[in-house]
Amino acid sequence: MQRAHFTPEFFKFLRDLDRHNNREWFQRNKSRYDQFVRDPFLQFIEDFQPRLNSISPHFIADPRPVGGSLLRIYRDMRFRKDQPPYKTMAAARFPHRAFKERTAPGWYLHLDPQRSFFAGGLWHPDGDTRALVREAIVQQPAKWKRAAKSKTFESIWELSTESFKRLPPGCDPDHPFADDFMRKDFAAGLTLTQDEVCGPGFLDQITKSTRAAAPFLEFLTRAVGLPWSADDRTAPREILRVE
Repeated sequence: MQRAHFTPEFFKFLRDLDRHNNREWFQRNKSRYDQFVRDPFLQFIEDFQPRLNSISPHFIADPRPVGGSLLRIYRDMRFRKDQPPYKTMAAARFPHRAFKERTAPGWYLHLDPQRSFFAGGLWHPDGDTRALVREAIVQQPAKWKRAAKSKTFESIWELSTESFKRLPPGCDPDHPFADDFMRKDFAAGLTLTQDEVCGPGFLDQITKSTRAAAPFLEFLTRAVGLPWSADDRTAPREILRVE
């Protein structure tokens, strides 16, 4: 049976940090952070890595403590020195390898005493990237339907509902997926309970969810001209504007 990566102490530390969000308290309790938050999350990332790579070898699950998938708990204080110095949640990103060069799809795991969730797709992409996805939907409507409207996908994932008020110029208002052309994000998410996060089957749950979203992520990845499978050749670095 799969062992649990996270324990209730994970969320207890984050709740305590929320009440004592200062450097003095954090330094006194840093060993708790390392033991109950950082190290379990890094182990989860390491164990998730081969599972993610079996879905697509072009996505990153990097278990390094610095510069890897785990986001820093320290806030950027350069522009708002009056804010609390520490984040009261823990999160990891699993991006496409091209994410530093261009807008690219990815997965994001957010663990928070208030609300935990797992998400995937393109969050707040630029206009050119949205145009590429819309063009892919026009060119491959059946594939989009299988990717984003299947029973398997919809039984686990919920698409982001934030949309523009009007169709982008040139879009067919009578197209069966006209509503999708108005999306600000091509992303989906699912909510996680604390019991699920701390349960022994959490890694399997995230893996199952990732596999269910794989056709959706593959559609988006190919739409923006990036490789998905091991056999794909690396796409050009530039994104062409779709008018």
